Amino acid sequence: MNILLSTTAPSKIEAECLVVLVLDASENKEPKPVPQSGDAAIAAAAADLIASGEITGKAFEPTVLHKPAGLAARRLLLLGGGKAKNFSVHELRKLAAAGLRAMKPKQIKSFAFLCPEGWSGAEAVQAIAEGACTGNFDSNYYQSERKDQNVSGLTIVLPAGANPKALEVAVESGRILGESQNLTRDLVNEPGNRMTPSILATRAESMAREVGLKCEVHGPAKIRELKMGAFWSVAQGSEEEPRLVVLTYEPPAAPASPVLGLVGKGVTFDSGGISIKPADNMDEMKTDMAGAATMLGAMRAIAMLKPRLKVIAVLCATENMPSGKAQKPGDVQIAMNGKSIEIINTDAEGRLVLADGLCYARQLGATHLVDAATLTSACVVALASINTGVFANNDEYYEQFARAVARSGEKMWRMPVDADYLELIKSDIADIKNTGGRWGGAITAAMFLKEFVEDLPWLHLDIAGTAWLKDGKPWLAKGPSGAAVRTLVELAHELATK
Repeated sequence: MNILLSTTAPSKIEAECLVVLVLDASENKEPKPVPQSGDAAIAAAAADLIASGEITGKAFEPTVLHKPAGLAARRLLLLGGGKAKNFSVHELRKLAAAGLRAMKPKQIKSFAFLCPEGWSGAEAVQAIAEGACTGNFDSNYYQSERKDQNVSGLTIVLPAGANPKALEVAVESGRILGESQNLTRDLVNEPGNRMTPSILATRAESMAREVGLKCEVHGPAKIRELKMGAFWSVAQGSEEEPRLVVLTYEPPAAPASPVLGLVGKGVTFDSGGISIKPADNMDEMKTDMAGAATMLGAMRAIAMLKPRLKVIAVLCATENMPSGKAQKPGDVQIAMNGKSIEIINTDAEGRLVLADGLCYARQLGATHLVDAATLTSACVVALASINTGVFANNDEYYEQFARAVARSGEKMWRMPVDADYLELIKSDIADIKNTGGRWGGAITAAMFLKEFVEDLPWLHLDIAGTAWLKDGKPWLAKGPSGAAVRTLVELAHELATK
């Protein structure tokens, strides 16, 4: 998308549509809608609709005026922004996306977005650019009758005294973050026959070449050489070969420590293996590689935004399929660190691939670990599809992560990793078993992973509920969400400035 900055007066902007936010300035239930512009022509155009009560300022409420008097724009979209007292840069990001998504069905290819009163700095401009990019994504690109609804141009309208040149970096940062989130969404959206482990590895290589990352791709021989018995146990049942992908970002000025290790679950299709899933909704298991896709999106943005920090991503890509070669309930596998694992349920496979991925990230020199995975339905039961579940073994590291979450605006909730839960995954014949039963399932999965990080600061993100939107939002299409990409990039900045 071509994104321009302009200080032209809003009423003089020539555009297919000008988007102006309307905030509710009331302190009670009676709405007090206020257009976020000092331009007299915009105030006049909105006056009658406000007086009639048709415009209230309710969040994402759209009102379109055609050929508005006194404006050069062909349309004026007055978009509700919610309560003024609750307005934030995170709401601005969503509204920019919602504004763009309002253009798409009308085949409007370019529009202008007016920075609201008092929101014209770098943070706001970045949020508008980022929101517009994420709003431009739709997941239905295999429909043969699909019309191209992509919006190709955006003009961000600044106050008269602003310096557009000084804000170009903010625009580019927003574009990078939005496009990187969309990369994750694109990968997750692909069906299992078009996103095998080898295809995922090829996409990682292509992205790495594009942004200057080092990329290594390994097959079965290397996985066995590394004694990744947990990872291999999942892969052994499929005709598709697994891939171990390692991406490295190391800027010249990066210190020796910290080194951020990102580990992603890349199960490109999860049938459950011998413990096969029910047929209903099994098609959704194409999304079980969302953790790996999240790390690819984050690595793209990190490579382009260039924090002074070494980052290593380890992606464990495989299918989980039933066959005569597949592992069976009751089998015992040996992970890379020598721990023995009793397989109780072959559908608890994500933690197996992550276990060896975490071990390998440690071996490669990571000092701080994060893994991301669509790991457990139990996390969805606990937090619905609203919050990502976060598990941490180090309070200081979690506080750094919490600051990153606050800057990203994503919704995440910390869950416990108390030692008492370890009792639930103790095995009678091995060191641990790969499931602790029904109760506390998201926690026991995290406790399993904790056994492979030793004393390194570690975060586990269970994105099972947040990686996919079953219903679209005004600011985000139905389908893959790209959850956690922005937060991981913010975490890299946080560690780089430690």
